[in-house]
Amino acid sequence: MASSSRFSPIFWGRWFWRQLTSMRTALFLLLLLALAAIPGSLYPQRSADPNGVRLYFDQQPEFAALLDSLQLFDVYTSIWFSAIYILLFVSLVGCVLPRTQVHLNALRAKPVETPQKLERMPAYLTAAAKGDQLDRAEQVLNSRGFRVRKLDDSVSAEKGYLKETGNLVFHYSLVLLLIAVGLGGGFSFSGQRVLVEGDTFVNNLASYDAFSPGPLFFENELQPFSMTLEDFEVVYDLRNPANLGQPVDFIANVTLDDGLTNSNSDIRVNYPLEAPGANVFLTGNGFAPVITLYDGVGNIAFSGPVVFLPQDSNMTSLGVIKAPDASPEQIGIIAFFYPTAQELESGAYASIYPDPIDPLLTMNVYLGDLGLDAGIPRNVYALDITDLDLIAGRDGPNPPIELRVGEMAELPGGAGFISFDGLKRFASLDVAYNPGGLWIMVFAFIALVAIVFSLSVRRRRVWVRQLAGKIEYAALARGDDDGLEELIVDLRKEIEGD
Repeated sequence: MASSSRFSPIFWGRWFWRQLTSMRTALFLLLLLALAAIPGSLYPQRSADPNGVRLYFDQQPEFAALLDSLQLFDVYTSIWFSAIYILLFVSLVGCVLPRTQVHLNALRAKPVETPQKLERMPAYLTAAAKGDQLDRAEQVLNSRGFRVRKLDDSVSAEKGYLKETGNLVFHYSLVLLLIAVGLGGGFSFSGQRVLVEGDTFVNNLASYDAFSPGPLFFENELQPFSMTLEDFEVVYDLRNPANLGQPVDFIANVTLDDGLTNSNSDIRVNYPLEAPGANVFLTGNGFAPVITLYDGVGNIAFSGPVVFLPQDSNMTSLGVIKAPDASPEQIGIIAFFYPTAQELESGAYASIYPDPIDPLLTMNVYLGDLGLDAGIPRNVYALDITDLDLIAGRDGPNPPIELRVGEMAELPGGAGFISFDGLKRFASLDVAYNPGGLWIMVFAFIALVAIVFSLSVRRRRVWVRQLAGKIEYAALARGDDDGLEELIVDLRKEIEGD
């Protein structure tokens, strides 16, 4: 009977609860949570960089599918990250609450009785007594912040309970921080929008390229405002030869209209714009060549700026143009933009500088079915060439189309004309709202102060006993304490008046 009860569900439940609510487990889960967050900085996240995720699927489709099955593109909302988060919360609560009761009882309790054999203490000193010195010992220990208990022939004192107080405040701050993270994430939202110079963004759901609301956030809570990207500037290092041409600052100049005021502001990396009900962060940038495409019958099949995604540090960029209304056949173009083009020995081009000093646009042109009528969602930054015929390109019957700003070229086979009318920049903006941000900072600061305070306080017990013409001094610390000997020497001098 005893054997069966030993391995009963109740037994294992209690054993698991004891393990989960131990401080060792809480520290392990805290470390595990930090490790689990690392993939979120290594791989693009759908909530913050959906375009990066799409690009990852285009470049490495099989590996991206594996990562997606492991939820590595949604780390912070994944099942395994949430499980660690919840276990850590339960562990901290189950660990802190019993310790709080024990600590409160200890604060109300009197100092312990004086041990019989003080000479066994790690710090011990004896001297000849000079009259009754216990009253003086009580006074000195009180002045040093000890809690004192006077007995018949001794004084028992202790201090350092604030060490455990700081420790508990630290753990309560962690619990509150986890609550702030959870509730903040629930009421938060994050939306992304690529904005070309001159374009305006209106804060409604239809204007976002991607939108990720928290489970407790609703669309009607979006506060109205509009924002126009007036200009985007990149500042390059032109003084340091070792860093020549590297960007040192990105500046998005925007006009914000909240319905009451109209203001002009700059958005920089790590310097977001405060908009009504959200902050606007600058997360990326690139070029948007302005292109006009005429089809085979002379109609404008496409016109406007095209967002090109940067492929390297010199801003070699890739863009896709789709003209489903072109006649007589649909036109698809895969284009490369080189801000400062240089021709290589192979005949290919490369950009040797990220600023548009000698911009060049090269295009591979396709005719056929773009697949946009099949009802299947398509990536705007990729072109499916399965049902398309290459009419101009390095491997095609005609060379690629090459254009500089202001030039126009005829497409082979009477398919139409295309012109490179101008060059604009775009900014990738992240519009985010998280009401828990301030509380996270507050609780993190309290936790830091509490743990530093806890580590600086020493838990000590001191006894002074006077017997038959001699007086004994002894001290004991919780943990290592190299200052115990010095403490009782100072106490002896102060008590005896040396």
